[in-house]
Parts: sequence; C-alpha cells; structure tokens
Amino acid sequence: MKCIIVDDDKVSRLILEGHIKKTEMLSLEASFENATDAMNYFNATNTTDIIFLDIEMPDMNGMEFLAASDNLPQIIIVSSEGKYALQAIEYDVTDYLVKPVSQGRFMKAVNKAKEKYDDEAARNSTKGIFIKSSSSSFIRLLYEDIIWIEALENYVIINTDDDKYTIHFTMKAILDKFPGAQFKRVHRSFIVNMDRVTMIEDNMVILKLSGGKKKSIPIAKSYKDLLLKDINVVSK
Repeated sequence: MKCIIVDDDKVSRLILEGHIKKTEMLSLEASFENATDAMNYFNATNTTDIIFLDIEMPDMNGMEFLAASDNLPQIIIVSSEGKYALQAIEYDVTDYLVKPVSQGRFMKAVNKAKEKYDDEAARNSTKGIFIKSSSSSFIRLLYEDIIWIEALENYVIINTDDDKYTIHFTMKAILDKFPGAQFKRVHRSFIVNMDRVTMIEDNMVILKLSGGKKKSIPIAKSYKDLLLKDINVVSK
C-alpha cells in the first residue's frame, strides 16, 4: 500500500518513516511538513492508499485537511493529543495513534488498513455492486451501466440507461462502494461516472445517455478544482 506522511514535526516524520521501512506491506511515496503541499500532491497523483496525518499543524491543520476533500484515501491519525479522537471518527478515519507510537501499535493500525484495502479490492474485482431488492433477491449493476448518482434526503438514486434505484444510503457511504478513479463527486448532491462524461462546460458536466441523449449535471465550485486536477487536459 502506498502511503504519505503529513506532520510538521521532523522527528515524528523520521520515526514514522522508520516504522514504514520495517513494514513490507507499505511503500512510502512522500513525506510532507505541511498539509497544503500534501493535498496538492494527493490531488495531482491520486495514487495514495494511506495518509499518516498529524492534527496540530500551522496554516492547514489535520481536521481542515480532512474537511477539504470527500475523496481521500484511508487516514491514520498520528497526534500528540488524544482529544481529537471523537472528531476524527466523524471522518471515518481508519485508526487514531497517540505519539509516541511503538512499532507494535503502528502495525496494528496498518493491519486494520490492510483489511479495508483488501475489502475494497474485492468489491472492485466484481466490476459492480449488488442492490438488495427483497429479502432474498439481489440486482447486479455493472459500474459501466451506472451513469450518475443523485442525493435525495436520506436516500440516493442510482441512475442507469434503463432504470433508477432508490436506496437508503448517504453520498459518502455510497461513494466508498465505487472505484474512485471512475466515479467522482462533482456536487453535494451528485456523483458521476467519468467514463460517461463527454464534455465539461462552464459549471456543468455533460453525460452521454443511450439513444444519443445527454444529461447535464451541475459542478459545485468546491469540487470543480479537484475534478479538473483529476482529468488529463491538453490545451488546444
């Protein structure tokens, strides 16, 4: 699993780097002393599986980092303070470590991350999801057939060319069920299949439907910069 470190304390970074070097299942991509550089790196590469994140940092602190994106990989908090643990739970962090971190406690967190990583890989290998339609029936939807997902209060609507499915889920929870490279959140209320995007125009994403039809989905300002960083752009 590819990982990065975000911590303004040099000694803490060195300790984590040492733990990572001793852990065969981890590969350190980069180490940052501030959250801004780490966010720029993650948005540009989108290859990171785990971020080891400190909380108390200047400019952008750890909680602000978590709040800045809905498409972050697994997060393992490494902080000198335990008082942020309850707040961190709201962001579904994988684990919360209090400094100083022993190799044993570090490995316990990494093993937990590995379980989640393997579960996600297994979901992606099915090329789709199953929607429970009754107590004993499940409908399979391939990722390629899902065009967009729309929020509706405490439900989400999964739209395909032929049908739509309303299920009791939050947008964040449903996004975790899909491969992040293919499905992007472009608005508080919309997730789109990037394979169906034919054009991005002003503040709209244009999706291709069957029969030559098109669907326009709004892009919120807070998501647009992240979306543009994730796509390959060639200037005319």
